[in-house]
Amino acid sequence: MIAEKGLELKRDVRYHPRMASPQNGKLVLLIGPSGVGKSVILQRLRERHPEFHYPRSATTRARRQGEGDSIYHFVSEGEFDQLLKDEKVLEWAIVHEGARYGTLIDEIVPAIKQGKTVIREVDVQGFESIRKNPLFVGPDATYTLQSIFLLPESKEQLIQHITKRSPMTPEEIERRMESMEKELEYAKLCDVQVVSKEGKLNVALEEVEGAIR
Repeated sequence: MIAEKGLELKRDVRYHPRMASPQNGKLVLLIGPSGVGKSVILQRLRERHPEFHYPRSATTRARRQGEGDSIYHFVSEGEFDQLLKDEKVLEWAIVHEGARYGTLIDEIVPAIKQGKTVIREVDVQGFESIRKNPLFVGPDATYTLQSIFLLPESKEQLIQHITKRSPMTPEEIERRMESMEKELEYAKLCDVQVVSKEGKLNVALEEVEGAIR
């Protein structure tokens, strides 16, 4: 298990002091470094828990052939600018090839008001933005926020996973590892930490499910 730089990893599930009761909705953020299995766990949650709400991202990237609207809300650059101007975006980032991606308030808040659990995968920058948003921060926050950080079992595990996707130079791997170290610092800021052990993704999935309930 990774424990460098004084980061204390805990297997126990720690709940937010303002955890929503079963009849109330909440926003659950799924966070973790690249290669730890966030996307797979999110897909499994979609399959096993259709009662949860999975918000679409707004994006300026081009729609791929045959791609529907279930995952992304496709907008023009001008439309994205307007969303930002109207303060309808919780957080956003420039990702692949200059395309912008954003978390829309209208994809999250209405579902919470309906009493639903909203599941959202974000990077650490997105987590930092949302956890400081007035809608979710402080004892008088309007809505409940829960954060779950997926931790790797080891650095070697992450290296194996990210290099399996595509070959990388030693320099690229080193940059990824430096980025991972910075991301891991956010684990201690999250309500729950789950270690994703090699070959035991179902165990991690069950821990995530247990934390959400």
